[in-house]
This record gives sequence, C-alpha cells and structure tokens, in this order.
Amino acid sequence: MDFAYTPKVEELRRRVTDFMDRLIVPRIPEWLRVVEGGTYPVPFVDELKAIAKAERLWNLFLPALKSDEPGTRLSNLEYAPLAEIMGRVPWASEVFNCSAPDTGNMELLHMFATPEQRKRWLVPLLEGEIRSCFSMTEPDVASSDATNIQTRIEAQGDDYVINGRKWFISNASHPKAVISILMGVTNPDNPAHRRHSMVLVPMDAPGLTVMRNIPIMDHISPYGHCEIVYKNVRVPRANLLGEEGGGFALAQARLGPGRIHHCMRSIGQCELALELMCERALERKAFGRHLHEHGVVAEWIAESRLALEQARLLVLKAAWIIDHHGNKAARHEVAMIKALVPRMQTDILDRAIQCFGAMGLTPDSPLAHLWTWGRALRLIDGPDQVHLRSIARQEIKKAKEHLGRTLPYLTPPERLKG
Repeated sequence: MDFAYTPKVEELRRRVTDFMDRLIVPRIPEWLRVVEGGTYPVPFVDELKAIAKAERLWNLFLPALKSDEPGTRLSNLEYAPLAEIMGRVPWASEVFNCSAPDTGNMELLHMFATPEQRKRWLVPLLEGEIRSCFSMTEPDVASSDATNIQTRIEAQGDDYVINGRKWFISNASHPKAVISILMGVTNPDNPAHRRHSMVLVPMDAPGLTVMRNIPIMDHISPYGHCEIVYKNVRVPRANLLGEEGGGFALAQARLGPGRIHHCMRSIGQCELALELMCERALERKAFGRHLHEHGVVAEWIAESRLALEQARLLVLKAAWIIDHHGNKAARHEVAMIKALVPRMQTDILDRAIQCFGAMGLTPDSPLAHLWTWGRALRLIDGPDQVHLRSIARQEIKKAKEHLGRTLPYLTPPERLKG
C-alpha cells in the first residue's frame, strides 16, 4: 500500500488550501453572525459554490461518476487529504458540494436511480442547485439495528403511503433540501434483511411535517438534525429506489463511504485543534513558564500527534481497500476507523479546550463545537458498540479458522518437563 500523495493530489491540496485561506476562513465571523441571526441559507455560500465550481474544485468525493457528469475524478485515497482540509471548517464542505448527507445520497442515486430519478434529483444535486436528507433513524426503536425500523411504506395502487416518525435527520431544515431518501418497511413478512425499502419523498409532500430542529449538546445546527412526522404521505411507486426489500443493502452501500468521509473530515478537525493547542502553548504563560514547558501540556501535544498519525494511516488504509477491492472488502477497516476516530477527536479536543482554559468553552474558538461534533459521531452512522461488536466478531471468526495455531507459544509445566 502506497499512501504517498501524487503530484496531482499535492496540486489539489494546494488549491483547496488556498481556496479555504482566501475565501472561507475570512468569512467564518460573517457565517456565525448570519446563523446566529437565523438567516438561512447563508447568502454568500452560493457565491462561494459558484467560484469552487469555476475553479474545478467540485464533487471531489465521487470517483464512480461518469466522465460527462460535473466533478473531478478522484479515488477515495486521493480524496482523503482534501476532505481533511475542507473538514477544518464544518460548513466548508458544502461549498465544494462535498457535504453530508448529500454525498451519500448522490452515491445512492448514482448507483440505483432510474433515468427519470437521475434527471429529477441526481443532476440538480450534482450541480449544487438543491440539497437533500436521509430519513432512516427513528426515536421509538434502537436504530443501531436497522432491522428495527418501523416506518411503514404501504403499496396502494400506483402509490406508496408512508406513516412513521424519523429523527436526527440532518439537513431537513435547509431551505434547499427538497428531497428525502426514506427507509421503511414494505414487506413485513419477509426475512429481517428483506423487509425494508427506500423511497424518494419530496419535502413538500402533503403529510410530511418537520416537527423541530433538535439541538445536539445545546448546539443547534442551522440546517438541522430534525424530527419529521410522515402521516399518510403519498408518493408514486415510481419513487422506489432500487427494488422492494432491498433497503437494507442500499443502506450498507451508502453508510460505508459516508463513515469514511466523516472520519476524513474529523482528521482535519483534529489537526486544527492540535495547531491551536500548540500556538496557545507557545503564547501563554503560567507560573513563569510557557504552557508547552509544563510537562503535562507537552504530553498532551505529543499524545495528540501520536493518535492523529495512527488514525490517519488507518483511514488511508480503509480508503485504499475501497479503491482496490470495494466497499464490502473494507467493512472491517471502516468499522475500526468509525470506532476510533470520533473518540480520538473528543480526546484531542478535550486537551485543546483545557489548554485554552475558559476561552475553549466559548464560541470565541471552534473547539467546543468540534468537541460536540466528535461526541455526536460516536452515535451518528452507528454507535461505537455496534462497530466494536463487528470488529470482535471478525477477530473471533479468524481465530476459529486457525484454532490451535498459538498452542506452540504456550509453555505449560508438562512441556517444560520434556
């Protein structure tokens, strides 16, 4: 496995970094002012999107796109360092049309949409003209086990009628979010993994109500982690995505790449936190010495760098496997990074906040928000325990296949007598 950045990637890293430094970072205060004032969408984001598209920094995440669709052709391994750079500012990925949940939805539509669905939904998403959401998680069941999902999608003539409740639906309060990919039960008598399907539901469909934008750790996302009620929502059966009973397989196809993208962005956020911590440690004094001269702060810095480098290598390994062998082959590595990276993020951000003192708790720095997002990622796209369980199962499976191989390494007393 070769993780060295090619000249192509180095050039893109330079261009994305320049774009961020030139056009995005200086707008952070303005973005915060607009968001705090309740004005959505933020007016200048469309302006920045047009510049990003003109500079060919657009749809960088989708290596499978056909050559006639808008975007730059990159592998997952090539995309990783770019996602890191974009991830340093939580809202920046939208500018490059690389933000969740649109990225996962575009991948699903690219793989499974009919020609009409592609024309109506995928093309405007690729162009950045609309946004979307993914309605999967439910408040009344343990959604860490997707087979629990209860929202009903019932066939009635040429339509599907949808009834249920979803929550933590990202992007649902974005004014440009016009389509939701919803997962629900179409075939309740089928085996557990063949009961669910996905349908495309317009956000303005009668009976669809966004009940509230749920705060996360007292932080309110302007575009939402919303609770949505579907009450007798009727959509044409032509809005079925893929096949009936195929929803679980589609969810797995979507969530794998989505998880690695989250981890890529988290690496960038942790790098920013470490940079902030180091600068703070250089400029602040306590008890007659700069903070970095105190052993505990020096250890925080060193431990953070160690964790970052290890996590980045594992993320790059997962990206390499996806590129060479597909999403399914990388399931073990994706589970590992999804369990590892968010916990690393909260650890590093906690150290940085401690280094900044009271300022680290305030909106004067991005640290508190980035800590909140790291903590949320320990649940988003599956809680840690689901991924750890998957990792353990894989290890036990390998152990069963080679049972007895380690016996020669044991030295019980009877072997010593011989």
